Amino acid sequence: MRQLSRRAALAFGAGGAALTVLGWNEGAFAAAKEAAEAIAKFTGGKTAAQAKVSIELPEIAENGNTVPLAVSIDAPMTADNYVSEVLVVAEGNPNPGVATFHFTPMSGKAAASTRIRLATTQNILVVAKTSKGEFFAGQKLVKVTIGGCGG
Repeated sequence: MRQLSRRAALAFGAGGAALTVLGWNEGAFAAAKEAAEAIAKFTGGKTAAQAKVSIELPEIAENGNTVPLAVSIDAPMTADNYVSEVLVVAEGNPNPGVATFHFTPMSGKAAASTRIRLATTQNILVVAKTSKGEFFAGQKLVKVTIGGCGG
């Protein structure tokens, strides 16, 4: 029997809380499960520490079609120790994998910004991977008032 990582358990718990608040929706449960699977695949099943990740998102997005997102990771960017990848996952989207950013020590700083599309009110999860195999995570809830991906 496969053991559930702490990160996956937190993702399932957040998904369950969302289902309680928003009501049962089979599509939402499947999306939360897909989000947890994407994170588990990215981390190789390792637990990510809830630290060092800063997420800038509006608390309320008036339009889910274009939501500004900025992420930064407070970690060294030296040749021996740097943030190599950052995964952004939207728990409630039909396709939860929103973006993956790749960095090198020459990046100087592990930070990126973009606009994302959100189907509904949901948690945005960010997981960073370092060159030493460490993982750091953060999350933020965004309330969407007008539909994006889901219409």
